[in-house]
Amino acid sequence: MRQFALLFVALIGCVSAQEPVYINPLNADPPYYRVRYEGSTQASELSYPVSFTVWIPPQVKMLRGVIVHQHGCGEGSCKSGQTGAFDLHWQALAKKHDCALLSPVYEQPEKADCQLWCDPRNGSDAKFQKSLTDLGAASSHPELATVPWAIWGHSGGGHWAGGMTLLHPNRVAAAWLRSGVPPITASEGKPAPYTISEAACQVPIMVNLGTKEGVTDKGSQFAGVWPGNHAFFLAVRAKGGLIGVAIDPLSSHDCGNQRYLAMPWFDACLTARLPAKSGDPLKSMAGTDHWIALLNAEGASVGAPVPAAKFSGPVDKSVLEKSVWLPNESVATAWAQYVKDSAVTDTSPPSAPTNLHVVGNVLTWSADADLESGLASFVIERDEQFLASVPEQGKNPFGRPIFQNLSYSDTPTQPLVEMRYTDTTAEAGRTYQYRVIAVNTVGLKSM
Repeated sequence: MRQFALLFVALIGCVSAQEPVYINPLNADPPYYRVRYEGSTQASELSYPVSFTVWIPPQVKMLRGVIVHQHGCGEGSCKSGQTGAFDLHWQALAKKHDCALLSPVYEQPEKADCQLWCDPRNGSDAKFQKSLTDLGAASSHPELATVPWAIWGHSGGGHWAGGMTLLHPNRVAAAWLRSGVPPITASEGKPAPYTISEAACQVPIMVNLGTKEGVTDKGSQFAGVWPGNHAFFLAVRAKGGLIGVAIDPLSSHDCGNQRYLAMPWFDACLTARLPAKSGDPLKSMAGTDHWIALLNAEGASVGAPVPAAKFSGPVDKSVLEKSVWLPNESVATAWAQYVKDSAVTDTSPPSAPTNLHVVGNVLTWSADADLESGLASFVIERDEQFLASVPEQGKNPFGRPIFQNLSYSDTPTQPLVEMRYTDTTAEAGRTYQYRVIAVNTVGLKSM
C-alpha cells in the first residue's frame, strides 16, 4: 500500500525517483495522505525538499479548514514534523471543527540556513499551497485547497506562521506563534520586514514563549526571543490587532505545557471564525465576548483579566500596547492559570475507548483524545479488577506525562505508542471480561 501511495505522490507532486533524505517510517495510508517535492535551484523557489502529511477525520463530508502544525529549525526539529499529523490531541481539535491536520517536514540539513524555508517568501508559501491542492486531489477533498488555515508554529515555524498570517490574513483563522515571530523592523543581514495590514489585525494571534527565553533568564542561549516577540506583539497591538502574549513560567525553548492553553484558544477562535458552509469567507471576531489582561514591561500579568467592555470609550495607546487580547472568558481563565504555573485545569473527563478487541491474550482498542487535556494513559481492568496501566509510566520530559510522549517540538515521539496490551497472566482455557478506561493528563477517567 505504501509503494502505491508513493507512486501516486510522484505523479501528482513531480517528485524525483531519488530516495528521500528524511525517510518517514510512518505509512501514509488513509485517513493519512502524503506528498513530497524535491528542492529547486531557482532563486524564487523553495531550495529544500519538503513533504506534507495530512490527516482527514474519518466520516467528514466537507472540510471547513486545515490546522497546520509547523516544526522549527534544525534537522531534529524538522524530523519531529514526521509525527505531527499523528498527534491524537491535535486530531481531537481538528475533528471537532471538521478540519484536516497537516504537518510539513522541511528537509533542512543540519546547520543550513533556516530562512530558506521559514521565510515563506522563499518558496515555502507556494509549495505549501501546492500541497493543499495535491493532497485535496489524493484524499477526494478538493476543498482542502481553499479552506481557511489555523496555524501553529514553533521557533522558525513561528516565524513562518506569523509570516503567512501577514501575507494571507484573509485565509488565516488564527495563528499561535511559539518562540518565534516574523521580522517587522529593518535590520542588517535579516530578512526584509513584513507590513502589518489592517486585515492582519483582525486575525487572532497568540505570542507564546518560555520565561527562560529572555524574560527571567537574560543570559540564556534563547535570551533574544523575548525582545523580538515583545516588539512584534507591541507593533500589532498598537494597531488594534487581536493579539495576546502568554509566557510559560517554567519552560525555555521547548514547548512545555503550552498545548493545554493552545487547544482552548484555537477552539474558541475556530468556533467564532470558521464559516458554517465550506467556501464562505471567515467570520469576524467583532461582537464576540473579548477579554483583556494587562502586562508590565517584563510580560508579567497585572491583575486578573477583565471583559473588554470594561474599557469603555477610547483606550489610551499606552494601555492598548500592554493589553493582552483574549477571545472569551473561559480562555481568559485558562490564560491566567497558565501564566501562573502552566497547570491549566480541566473538569471534563475523556470519552470512553471504543472498538475493544481481544484475540488470544492481546487487547487492542481505539480512543479519541480529550480536547482539553489529551490522553495520559489507559487503565486495563480484568473481571472488574485493576490489571495494568498503559503505559506503565507516562513520559514527557517537557511537561505533563502524555500517552504518546512529546518531543521538544510538541509532536509524538517515534515509534508511535500503540493502543495495545498483552495479558501475560491470562490462563489458557479461561474466559475473562476486560474493560479499558481512558485517563486524561489531569487524572480524570472516562466513565
